[in-house]
Amino acid sequence: MPDSLPDWLRKLYPFEPQRFATAAGEMSYLDEGPRSDEAVVMVHGNPTWSFFYRDVVLALRGQMRCIVPDHLGCGLSDKPQQWDYTLPNHIANLRALLDSLRLRKIHLVVHDWGGPIGLGALLPQPEKLGRVVILNTAAFADTVVPLRIRLCRAPLIGEVIVRGFNGFAWPATWMAVSKPLPADVKRGFLFPYDSWANRIATHRFVVDIPSGQGSASDRALAEIERRLATLRERDVTLLWGADDFCFNRHYFHRWSELLPDAPKSLLAGVGHYLIEDGGAEVVGRVRRAVLGDI
Repeated sequence: MPDSLPDWLRKLYPFEPQRFATAAGEMSYLDEGPRSDEAVVMVHGNPTWSFFYRDVVLALRGQMRCIVPDHLGCGLSDKPQQWDYTLPNHIANLRALLDSLRLRKIHLVVHDWGGPIGLGALLPQPEKLGRVVILNTAAFADTVVPLRIRLCRAPLIGEVIVRGFNGFAWPATWMAVSKPLPADVKRGFLFPYDSWANRIATHRFVVDIPSGQGSASDRALAEIERRLATLRERDVTLLWGADDFCFNRHYFHRWSELLPDAPKSLLAGVGHYLIEDGGAEVVGRVRRAVLGDI
């Protein structure tokens, strides 16, 4: 990634990313707001990056420290070509980053793959975990995958589709929303994923979707699911785009059954990128949930 961001992107993403070294390369992350040992950590999925949370950071950074990492291979982080892009390794990277920041209390916002990664990092540390906001994600050992995503993980052709033709990140800019994205926002989502090499994580995340074949990621997800009941002891809020074709209402209802007392909203006319579709309403709801002002 370039040392400096283009002006058009800085207008949307007016932050100064920090760097954290892992054994495989450097992660980029945002560290905005007051320096404190209490923070909200926002964990993105695929094929997004910390850009997804930009408006939430702007809404919260005046009141709470905001930590927003780009997973290795994503966003402004390094994109090593030989690294093992699996759920346990993403969890380990996030945990190492958070440990380096010496945070006492962590509130968590998760979306898409950010669900299993964020929860995988923090459920084993219940003494640190505060409030949790769940946005269109799953942390269940399911193996049902929509056809349009299965095509992207097919041997040989899937890699060509995703890495050669950007056939995952680019379609998401219209398939993951109910309302057309402004041209500059679409450009922002796609900015880090401009070449075969830079789309490696986009493809590897798709390949790593649970298969039920006993992979390391299958085992990690099963362990996360085993711990999910402990979320009943936390303040958890569910915010869900009802028009999500992937993390659809089935998953909203699974979370609702698991967390029957959690405040929850199923938002009509809102897709997978619910912060984009829901705009100020969703940003405000996330902000209030993080601050405990439900």
